[in-house]
Amino acid sequence: MFHIKFPMISQSRTLENKLDNFHDKIIDAAALFHRSIKFFLGENENQNECKAINKQIKHIEHEADQLRRDIENELYSRNLLPNLQADILQLIESLDKITNQIDDVIYKFYIEKPQIPNKFHNKLLDLCEQVADCVENMAIASRAFFKDKSVVRDYTHKVYIKEQESDSSYNDLKKAIFASDMDLANKLQLDLFVTEVTNIADIAEDCADELLIFTLKRDI
Repeated sequence: MFHIKFPMISQSRTLENKLDNFHDKIIDAAALFHRSIKFFLGENENQNECKAINKQIKHIEHEADQLRRDIENELYSRNLLPNLQADILQLIESLDKITNQIDDVIYKFYIEKPQIPNKFHNKLLDLCEQVADCVENMAIASRAFFKDKSVVRDYTHKVYIKEQESDSSYNDLKKAIFASDMDLANKLQLDLFVTEVTNIADIAEDCADELLIFTLKRDI
């Protein structure tokens, strides 16, 4: 187990547990996102199961929101880490945007049911896997910020790599979509959906930028 670097947090078992649970929710959301897209693209798609997936991600997103509020309240009410409160709160709020975006994407897929030709399935699944990996590494990097900052740079570097891969996959998929014989309306709908998928990785990359700045500030 990592050595806790924030003694005031280690003295608050409740806050430590909430931070761990918050990062777990982000990882859970990333894993469910990847699984859900694979399911939605399957030939045996069941409406009740699609509804269950949408409900599950909303539950994860709601729990992450509640944990974010609890963390904020505990930091303020107990005046923990006053010199770092603003950075921690900004980081937690930025991370929460990731689960919000994942929830939005799954909900739109569930409601709109975009028509995606089979020839695009593998490209889309590759993109979603890269995005999920990007989010998972971001959650691990953020958790390390509180426990072992020596590995923060390693995991943020992985975030950047996966974000670059997702950008490349997005560009290839976008070109393929508009070069296809699909109706323009379907092209635009699918392009918008793919863009919103890629935005998940973009949000994670922004979080990585913030996290590196906060980590550098701790070394000063």
